[in-house]
Amino acid sequence: MARKVDLCRLLVAAVAACLAATTVRAGWQRGSATFYGGANAAGTMGGACGYGNLYSAGYGTDTAALSLAMFNGGAACGECYQVKCDQQNSRWCKPGVTVTVTATNLCPADYSQPSNDGGWCNPPRQHFDMSQPSWEKIGVYSGGIVPVFYQRVSCSRTGGVRFTINGNRYFKLVLIFNVAGPGSISAVQIKGSSTGWITMSRNWGANWQANSDLTRQSISFRVTATNGRFLEFYNVAGSNWQLGQTFTNGQNFY
Repeated sequence: MARKVDLCRLLVAAVAACLAATTVRAGWQRGSATFYGGANAAGTMGGACGYGNLYSAGYGTDTAALSLAMFNGGAACGECYQVKCDQQNSRWCKPGVTVTVTATNLCPADYSQPSNDGGWCNPPRQHFDMSQPSWEKIGVYSGGIVPVFYQRVSCSRTGGVRFTINGNRYFKLVLIFNVAGPGSISAVQIKGSSTGWITMSRNWGANWQANSDLTRQSISFRVTATNGRFLEFYNVAGSNWQLGQTFTNGQNFY
């Protein structure tokens, strides 16, 4: 009788474990994660999205470089992902911990290495090269690389969407950052107080370009997020704006 009870307990435990594993995976995708940038994340500053200093840009150290398949030519810049270590498949996991990271960089492919041994960022891998501080929230340093579950989540930001205007008199290169909600944007238009709406194109990362002379005009933007919602930022930069300045009017995709 005792043996039957023990077998029943084992069966119940196995079923519970299977249900728990299914729950963990529901709504999540499989990927992998490594880390870069040093213990203070100094090496993560800059990057292929163009955000520069990630502290002043509002992203801090909970960031990641995405593999080529995830980066999508810069369209994923600013997106947020919740990541947890797959503890059933790695002894280097810290169990029960998740971390939310912002996509701020590209992890370049290395076609000289196989995708399962060094070429972690090669297509079609879903891979996060996380800042060391964020990776160490879910993994043990000695592991180096761990299997993970991840899902895209809404981004929480402080303050409004920010616009840094660069370029020259006839060419505008605008960095758009601190985007809440979906975090990433799919379309941008720019308008001077004496022009109509001008469609911009992605130059690189989170930088958008347009050929336009907006000298001594106030500037407005129409931004469409990747969830389809759009906001209009009227006269976000006054007519006395200068190249290199950053502007916001407090609106965001909350």
